[in-house]
Amino acid sequence: MLKGNILTPDGWIFGTLAFENGRIASIDGVRGDPDTNDAPYILPGFIDLHVHGGGGADVMEGGTAIDIIARTHARHGTTSLLATTMTAPRNELMAVVAGLGELAHRRTPGAARVLGVHLEGPYINPGKLGAQPDAAVSAALDEVLHYLSLAPIRVVTLAPEIAGHLQIISEMAARGVRVQLGHSLATYDDALAALEHGACGFTHLFNAMSPMHHRNPGLVGAALAHAEFAEIIPDLLHVHPGAIRAALRAIPRLYVVTDSTSATSMPDGEYWLGSQRVTKCLGGVRLADGTLAGSTLTMDDALRNLVALGLPLADVSNRMSRYAADYLGIEDRGRIARGAWADVVVLERGLTLAATYVEGEAIVDNA
Repeated sequence: MLKGNILTPDGWIFGTLAFENGRIASIDGVRGDPDTNDAPYILPGFIDLHVHGGGGADVMEGGTAIDIIARTHARHGTTSLLATTMTAPRNELMAVVAGLGELAHRRTPGAARVLGVHLEGPYINPGKLGAQPDAAVSAALDEVLHYLSLAPIRVVTLAPEIAGHLQIISEMAARGVRVQLGHSLATYDDALAALEHGACGFTHLFNAMSPMHHRNPGLVGAALAHAEFAEIIPDLLHVHPGAIRAALRAIPRLYVVTDSTSATSMPDGEYWLGSQRVTKCLGGVRLADGTLAGSTLTMDDALRNLVALGLPLADVSNRMSRYAADYLGIEDRGRIARGAWADVVVLERGLTLAATYVEGEAIVDNA
């Protein structure tokens, strides 16, 4: 049983939270402002829909690397995540996705729940690779359907301006896949067409996409004008705080991702991001030419960064948990409610992580 300031969908409750069989059994207490006491904060566990690695391991390695990644992020309050691939040659990517499919229905003790796969590429624009390897291809429906048969692919990032991709967006959206626009040179009109065909998100907003100009709004302009959901990386390196503030005003359910790499929670040095060699230094990860290559961000650091920008903790929590769950259509994660999975983080008053519970299992317990 946990006691403190519990953030529920209806607001703060000062009281107790009990688990049973991995789910939330009861929430008892009274409504109250957490500023009136010094008890810890009890929030929904963090949900990260864009994770490439952590703890020295990379998703593209498959196998035990996924367990290392899921354990690493659980120690920073992430209770569920999407294993995110890199663009790669077809046979290599197929093998990785098939391996992720085999892991999708189990959870390693001490680790975050892997909810499925975020396929970031290979259907991206070769002119906007960012840190993706130069293996971009146009999507073919039979190939896409084969990927979907191999693993629970929840999210796909693609460039909508590539010929044939609007049909692919429609086909994937009809199958419940969340299609995101990114790694793209799309015009504003390209983006609107994609949204009309069923696309519903934007991958690491501002990064690796056509920027906004007042006479050529690009993909960024389309997101700011029309998006309900979009990812953002609040490491304060990928996106300037002023741009974060603009996105917060424009996009109702802007949610946090880390875009984390194998260098996360590791010392400075050289690591792998898919087939690319990257270097961690000065708080970031870069290719040899200086291009940002994912991040070393953890979700607990992301929370502290957004609070430091002046956002209320309850608003930040929604962007760390609830909105990502809503985006995937998951009703029993991302919120503290009776019957939901007992995915919970406990924060001290200084916002340091005191405890993490994944489906009722204590992962971190410094309380």
